[in-house]
Amino acid sequence: MLTKYLTSISTSFSPFSPKSGKTARNFLALLPPNARSTMSIDVKLLNRDQAHMPAVLQLKFKDGKEMALDLEKMKIRDIQAEVDRHSRVLKRGEELNG
Repeated sequence: MLTKYLTSISTSFSPFSPKSGKTARNFLALLPPNARSTMSIDVKLLNRDQAHMPAVLQLKFKDGKEMALDLEKMKIRDIQAEVDRHSRVLKRGEELNG
């Protein structure tokens, strides 16, 4: 997964939700070890009373584009595909501009 072009990651999820909690944890586990020094990462864990709230992953890229991904409907492969798709566009633009 190309994380070079990410500037901000914000997620809120319930660790008690088996599907969305696992997806959010897997995404965070895919980030490189130096991610906290290159981007802003905000993780909010919902308590049991808020477990019914949908899990959300919000991403911001260097070009200003923002993505809000619904973790209830998407799997980790879908999220990786979305991030890589936009990162490849930014990489291609960077290579063309020099």
